[in-house]
Amino acid sequence: MIILGIDPGSVVTGWGVVETRGANLRGIDAGALKLGRGALEERLVKLFDGLSGVIEEHTPDQVAVEDIFFAKYPNAALKLGHARGVALLVAARAGLSVAAYPPAVVKRTVAGRGRADKTQVAQLVAAILGWQTKKTHYPIDATDALAIAITHARAASALGAGLPTKGRRARKSRKAR
Repeated sequence: MIILGIDPGSVVTGWGVVETRGANLRGIDAGALKLGRGALEERLVKLFDGLSGVIEEHTPDQVAVEDIFFAKYPNAALKLGHARGVALLVAARAGLSVAAYPPAVVKRTVAGRGRADKTQVAQLVAAILGWQTKKTHYPIDATDALAIAITHARAASALGAGLPTKGRRARKSRKAR
């Protein structure tokens, strides 16, 4: 199963792709879509196009997105909600099932505690995927997205055969795995 993890943001959105084979996880790719600081609607179009391209390139089976959390600043939370909505829309248009995980659950799954800092999460993601930290130059938003994908992989594994992929669109072809 190929899982796309998304860490939505209105300025930078991280994405990470992992593959599960039984209990084994393999990191495929990750990156960050830099949306800039222009008009919100223009950033959302960039986000839609960028995530659509990631889905087209990696053809995931499922998507995992960071869940809503309570932000200190309401305006920032609204902008984050817009970005998250675009991520959900892109996944739905591609016919993919979506799961959401709160940030504390993601941190607890990867780091063993819900208040781990981003640097610690990034180091543990690299260790889980068997990547040497010096080799991975992914932005912190990308490692957060990988952590979300890892959380989904572990949740699917705990459920047995994985989460439903009902409604999945037919694919033309899949790159070699």
